[in-house]
Amino acid sequence: MPASFHSKQYEIFTALLREIREKLGVSQMELALALQVQQTTISKCETGIRRVDVVELYAWLKALNVDFTVFMEVLTTRWEAHAARAHMSKGHRHNP
Repeated sequence: MPASFHSKQYEIFTALLREIREKLGVSQMELALALQVQQTTISKCETGIRRVDVVELYAWLKALNVDFTVFMEVLTTRWEAHAARAHMSKGHRHNP
C-alpha cells in the first residue's frame, strides 16, 4: 500500500474539504475561529501540508454543518471514480 500522505486519494480528500468550505461561503478565518485554531492551520490542512485526523475531520465538518456520513459517501465516490480512471488509463479497457 502506498504512503497515503502524498497520494492522489489524500489530494482528493483535501480538495473536497476546501470545496465544501468555499461552497458554503465560509472563509478560512471563519472556520479557524469556529475550530479555535489559527487560519494557517486551515490553510495547511487544505493544501496537504498538515495532516487531518478523524477527530479533526469530525470537528471540521460539524463546524460547517456537514454530515460526516454524507462527506464520506462523496469522498468514496470521488476515490472510486479516480481509481476507475487510473485503471482505464493503464490499458485495462474491457472490449465488449
